[in-house]
Amino acid sequence: MQHNPVPAEGRKKPVNPAIRLARWTLSRRRTATRLMLQGACYGTGTAAVSGITVWLQHIL
Repeated sequence: MQHNPVPAEGRKKPVNPAIRLARWTLSRRRTATRLMLQGACYGTGTAAVSGITVWLQHIL
């Protein structure tokens, strides 16, 4: 038999999964924003280099 040191009235109640997801999302908002900005910058840079490459190949 296991001994549970926390009395029943002191235990945490289960949290609604939707609330848990909302808290998790809010706690990682800054990281997600940074990663989205980084991806947008990488995409813009790749598109610019590709466009310049195609343009130079067309000229030469």
